Amino acid sequence: MPVTPQREEDVAIAPPSKLLLLLEGRAFAEFGSLFLALPWLRRLPRGDGHAVMLVPGFGTTDGSMQAMRRVLQMLGYQVYGWGLGRNLGLRKGMKEKLAARLQDIHDRHGGKVSLIGWSLGGVYVREMARAQPQLVRRVITLGSPFNGHPNANNVDGLFRFANRKAPPKLDWDGFQRRRNPPPVPCTAIYSKTDGIVAWPCSLEEEAPNTENVEVFSSHFGLGVNPLVLKVIAERLAQPPATA
Repeated sequence: MPVTPQREEDVAIAPPSKLLLLLEGRAFAEFGSLFLALPWLRRLPRGDGHAVMLVPGFGTTDGSMQAMRRVLQMLGYQVYGWGLGRNLGLRKGMKEKLAARLQDIHDRHGGKVSLIGWSLGGVYVREMARAQPQLVRRVITLGSPFNGHPNANNVDGLFRFANRKAPPKLDWDGFQRRRNPPPVPCTAIYSKTDGIVAWPCSLEEEAPNTENVEVFSSHFGLGVNPLVLKVIAERLAQPPATA
C-alpha cells in the first residue's frame, strides 16, 4: 500500500539519481585519502576519554567502521561497536539488546556515552537516545534516513529482499514521530552528493539541540572521509550538555 506523507514537501523527494549512485565508487578514493590525511587527523581536538558506541549501516558489520574506530581511539576515546553482527534491519529482540549494550558501556565507564550511527545505524542510535537519554551524551548520524520520505533511497528493494520472510510494515505515524530529535545534542552529517539516501531525509528538524552539517562525500565514504572525521572529532570534544 503506498505511503501518504503528511507533509507536501516530502512527496517531491526522490531517490538519488543513477549518476550519483554510480559515483558511489569514489568511496575507495575517500578511503585512500584517509591514510594521506593521518598526520592532519592526529592534530584534531583530543577527547576526554569518554565512551563512544558505533552502529553500522544496513548490510554491514562493525568492520565497516573499523577505520573510524581507530581514529577515535587515537584521539583518546574508548570506542565500542554494536556487537550484533550484520545489520539486516530491525530484528526481534534487537531493541532490548541495543539497550543492554548501551547500559553496559555506560556502567563500565561511569558516564554518558556518545552514539554514532552510519545510515540505518543512525536511525537506531536516535531511538536509543530517545529511550535512554540519561545514558547518552550526544548523537551523531551519517547520512541516516530518519526524515523526509522513507522510500527516498536506492536500497529500499534490497532491504525488503533481506527481510522477505517477514516483510516490514511501514508505520507512517511512527515515522512521523521519529522526525523529532531525541532530547540530547544531535548532529546530522549529510552530503548532497549521497548516492544512496536522498540528502533531505538525513536532516534533523530545527531545534535548540540539533544541527545539520554538510560535507562533500559519497554515502559509502561517510565513515572514512577525513572531513567527516573532523566534524565528529570536533563535536565529541565539546563538553557534555548540562541542561
